[in-house]
Amino acid sequence: MQDVGVGLYPSMSLVNHSCNPNCVIVFEGRQLLLRSVREIQIGEELTISYIESLMPSSERQKHLKRQYCFECNCLLCKTQEKDVDMLAGEEQAWKEIKDAVAKVGDPRSQEEWEQVLAMCQALLNNNADRLPDTNIYLLKMLDCAMDACINLRRWEEALLYGNRTLKPYRLYYSSFHPLRAVQMMRVGKLQHTQDMFPQALETLKQAYTIMKVTHGADHSLVQDLMKLKEQCEADMRAQ
Repeated sequence: MQDVGVGLYPSMSLVNHSCNPNCVIVFEGRQLLLRSVREIQIGEELTISYIESLMPSSERQKHLKRQYCFECNCLLCKTQEKDVDMLAGEEQAWKEIKDAVAKVGDPRSQEEWEQVLAMCQALLNNNADRLPDTNIYLLKMLDCAMDACINLRRWEEALLYGNRTLKPYRLYYSSFHPLRAVQMMRVGKLQHTQDMFPQALETLKQAYTIMKVTHGADHSLVQDLMKLKEQCEADMRAQ
C-alpha cells in the first residue's frame, strides 16, 4: 500500500472516484487487482478512492481539485461526517504535529531513524493531554514512531505505538480496507515477537478476515500472513 512507481492501466482509468468507495485497488507485483470491499447492487457504479482518505473533507477536495480537476460530491464529503474526529483536540497542537510529520522525509540510516523517533517521542509526550489518538495528525505521528522503532528493532516500543493506532484505523477505514488489514498484520507480528501468542493469533485472524476480501486468498501477502498465523499456533502448542 505504498507508492513505488507509476504504471498505466487503461481499463482501470475508467473507474471513478469516491471518498467512500465500494472497491479498492491492490497489486500483486505489476498486476493490478480491483477488489470489491462491500456488497454492490446490480447497476451500481464501481468506485475507488484516487487519494489517501485520511484527510478532512476540505483537504481531500483540495487534493482532488489540484490533481484531477474536479470536486467530489460523495456522501462523505457532503456530510463531512468524520471531520470532527479527524481534527479533535487543540488546533495549535495538531498543526505543530502536522508540520513535523510533513518534514520527516525518507530516513535511511540508523542515525536518521533515531532522530525521527526522538522527535516523535517529544511531540507525543508534549501533546498527550491535548490530542486524542483519533486526531489524524497524531495518528500519522504514531505510525511514524512505530516505523522508526521497527527500523531500530525496538519491538516493544513499536507495539505500544501500534496498539494505539488500531482504534483510529477501525474508525476511519471501512470494515474491509487493505490499510487496516496490513496494520493489524504488523501489530500481530509485533505481538508475536513479544511472545504474546494468544493476542497475536487473534489479531492475525482479524487481519486475515479482512485481507481475504481486500487481497484474495492467493495473494502473496495473504500467504505470508497464513505462515505467520501457523507459526503462532505452533508456538502456542509448544508452550
